[in-house]
Amino acid sequence: MEVRSCSEAPQYRVRHSEQGQAVPMMVLVLAVAAVVVVTIARLGTAADEAAQARTAADAAALAGAAQGFAAATELAEANGATLLDYAAFGNQVEVRVQAGSAVAVARAERSVVWERPASSP
Repeated sequence: MEVRSCSEAPQYRVRHSEQGQAVPMMVLVLAVAAVVVVTIARLGTAADEAAQARTAADAAALAGAAQGFAAATELAEANGATLLDYAAFGNQVEVRVQAGSAVAVARAERSVVWERPASSP
């Protein structure tokens, strides 16, 4: 019987196959990209609605200060929003409008300017 030393023992090579690793990696990358695209789209929509609500609130407050509740309602709707609240106190008007899911508040003040009539010669 022949005895071999450890150094003479047959060497076995372990082969690791990396074949097929690209497909799961690409699926993961595409899933992350889809989540990022959906998140950016939702943030863009929210920013657009917030800007629309601010614009409608500013316009409605100015119209309300100048011409009253009916004008404020009309201008809010013309800007794609709904007038939720209207409060007039003294020369100031405060409105709250909703455009989509965004709500905005604006305040305007009516200024009264007194002018002297032109003197007649």
